[in-house]
Amino acid sequence: MDALTEIQSFLGCQTPDQWIQVAKDPKHQSLLLTDHAHCEKKAASTAMTLMFRYVDRPELLNKMSRLAREELIHFEQVLGLMDRRGFKYGNLSASRYASGLHELVRREEPGRLIDTLIVGAFIEARSCERFAALAPYLDEELAKFYRSLLRSEGRHYQDYLTLAEDYAGEPITDRIELFRQREQELVESEDDLFRFHSGKPTLN
Repeated sequence: MDALTEIQSFLGCQTPDQWIQVAKDPKHQSLLLTDHAHCEKKAASTAMTLMFRYVDRPELLNKMSRLAREELIHFEQVLGLMDRRGFKYGNLSASRYASGLHELVRREEPGRLIDTLIVGAFIEARSCERFAALAPYLDEELAKFYRSLLRSEGRHYQDYLTLAEDYAGEPITDRIELFRQREQELVESEDDLFRFHSGKPTLN
């Protein structure tokens, strides 16, 4: 099983066609890239937060340090793409996606850490799935860039999931299924915001 097939199996659903139709429309490209840049920056911030919060876990520190560096490089690459296309990067309201997943995170340790890592795995997996789903509809430069991200995003998904399993010390199938159901709900339901991780867009 290749990495993308594994990720698609991990997720509870594929990206709805309604999202693809809006995302591939050139008139929404500036918005999509702006949110993509924000996602990369947030991913780096999440990794750094975990490094500061769990200073006694060497494997987490090493993996998150590498992840944060890679996400910031991706952030810079998206900014470069936007600049070449005449798009301006600015503030953008967040989608409901990440907050919807984090609502299920337990407040007490070690559940808090395990659930946060599971959320990270789902976010990275969905990013990877959407890069692959959208790339065939994009111009050559953007399609090539999105395909280039598949390997690193796939590794990030695996890093988060492996850490969650290792730190739990017991099967986490039930917790993964809980988050899988919430993630599927967020992806498949209608969403009045169009973002990289949004649900079915209500705009045209």
